[in-house]
Amino acid sequence: MELLTEALKHPFIWGLLLGLLITAFIWKAGFTARRNVARDLKRVEGELKNLQGHLNTQLKITASGNDSLQAELDSLRKQNETLRVNNAALQQKPGRAEQRLLQIQEIAIRTMRQQAPGFAPAWENALRDAEAEVNAAESGLTKLVRRVIPGLGSSAQAARITAGDGSDQP
Repeated sequence: MELLTEALKHPFIWGLLLGLLITAFIWKAGFTARRNVARDLKRVEGELKNLQGHLNTQLKITASGNDSLQAELDSLRKQNETLRVNNAALQQKPGRAEQRLLQIQEIAIRTMRQQAPGFAPAWENALRDAEAEVNAAESGLTKLVRRVIPGLGSSAQAARITAGDGSDQP
C-alpha cells in the first residue's frame, strides 16, 4: 500500500493513469461502434436479401405476364391470317362473280320496269347505276345489311325511283 501511495505522488504515474483511462474510454466507444455497425450491417443485408427476393418475384410475374401476352398475340396473328385466307378463298368461290352480276342485273331490271319509255339507253344507265351501287354496297354497312336481309340492300334505289328523284339519269 505504501508503494501505491508513493507511486501516486509522481506526476508520471498520474499522466499514465489518465492516458490509460482515456484509452479505455476510446476502446469502449470503438467496441460499441463496431458492434452497432455489425448489427446495422446484418440488418441491411437482411433487407437487401428481402428486397432481392421481392425483385425476383416481381420479375418472374412480369416475365410470365409478358409470355402470356406474347402467346396471345401469336394466337391472334394466326387467327388473323387464317381469317384473311378464308376470306380470300370465299371471294374466289365459283359462282361469286355470277351472283354479283345477277344482283346487278336484277337491280337494273327493277329500275327499268319503272322507267320503261326508252329501254336501251335507260337500260345502260340503270346497269351502270346498279353496278356502282353494288360496288358501294360491297364495302361498309350496306354489305352487312344485304347479307342479313338480301332484299333490303336494293330498297334505297327503289325508294329513290319511286319518289321520282330522277337521279339515275344525267
